[in-house]
Amino acid sequence: MTDDLSRAAASVRDAAVGDDRAVLAAAAKLAVDRFAARAEEYDRKAVFPAEDFDDLFAGGLLGVTVPREYGGLGYGPRQRHTLPLWEMTTALAKADLSLARCWEGHANALVLIDALATPEQKRRWFAGVVEHGEKWAAWSGEPQTPKPGERLSFGTRLVPVHDGWVLQGGKAFATSATGAQWAILLVDPDTPGGARRTQEAHGRLLLLACDLSDPTVTVDASWWDPVGMRATVSHAVRFNDTFVPREHIIGGPGSYFEGLWQTAFVPHYAASFLGGALGAYEYGLAYLKRQGKSKDPYVQQRVGSMAVNVETARLWLRHVAGLWDEGRLEEARIAGDRAWHLIARTTQETVHHVIQVCGARSLVRPSPVERILRDLTLYQLHDVGDHVLATIGRAELGEPYDPSFHTL
Repeated sequence: MTDDLSRAAASVRDAAVGDDRAVLAAAAKLAVDRFAARAEEYDRKAVFPAEDFDDLFAGGLLGVTVPREYGGLGYGPRQRHTLPLWEMTTALAKADLSLARCWEGHANALVLIDALATPEQKRRWFAGVVEHGEKWAAWSGEPQTPKPGERLSFGTRLVPVHDGWVLQGGKAFATSATGAQWAILLVDPDTPGGARRTQEAHGRLLLLACDLSDPTVTVDASWWDPVGMRATVSHAVRFNDTFVPREHIIGGPGSYFEGLWQTAFVPHYAASFLGGALGAYEYGLAYLKRQGKSKDPYVQQRVGSMAVNVETARLWLRHVAGLWDEGRLEEARIAGDRAWHLIARTTQETVHHVIQVCGARSLVRPSPVERILRDLTLYQLHDVGDHVLATIGRAELGEPYDPSFHTL
């Protein structure tokens, strides 16, 4: 551990409850000094940002959503200390959206453990994070329709055995597949299809903690070759008679949907969108000043629009975080969908403003805008914008709606 990281970790450990400045400053410094410089190489090679996570662990930041009584920072909606988590994610995403997505998956998995796990599970798994730097992910992806030319099939099956289950099949979009040590698997015990298939599965869905060091868990790295978010290494993963002990079930059947936990993660995604847009915006401002374009009225109009966009996104995240922290859960859940929709639209608009005022050179490497455009475009397909907007409309009309999932 370097002297700088040692000092940062000490500052994080010593930060008083409610004083988040030292924590956020440490994360932002890492993002600027280290993560941004590595992002292009991770993207080109489509490899997990392992050094970034090593630095987060060394800096005392990996247990961000672990409760303080277990040695963590106690951030997130479960602990009613939400905004600092989203602000940290925004800082990481400004350096590298792929890193932020892997970070989100880790942080969100720990929220689920905090909410649903037994005391013994919390002691064991939180210690692994805080003391040993173990990384987590959460995987639900079991697409039922193959892409053109695809031969792989997806879907998980559970076979009950003594003291647990044997898991067979595979998942796709398995973010951090080559970097995480543990994954929470969302599995329908009755039929393949995962969490996103139908509401019929909601009451029986299981959350199973899978030790990814098990040799029966294999990764197909050839499946993940996308235009953006390459360093999330969201590969296809196969389970070849993988034993999952009964003590690795988190919560009970259906507890994920009973608590509507997905709604706590939707605005967290939007915090990453904001970070990507900020990365492009700051690049654009520096470029325009360097090129002497500050007096162009058309440039001024676009910069004004960008400034309003990013500030609006910040305000929406602050608003939704406040609702979570105040325990106004029903309001927080639908407000999170609204924030996702607005921030997705305005961040894409901001990146395109940067491209228009900076020209084609902004899309030529080593400009980060080229990568941000690809990453943001792909990442926002995680949920379907039309469905998010329809969910908001149904809520306003008094019609039944599910705030948890918005996919095709």
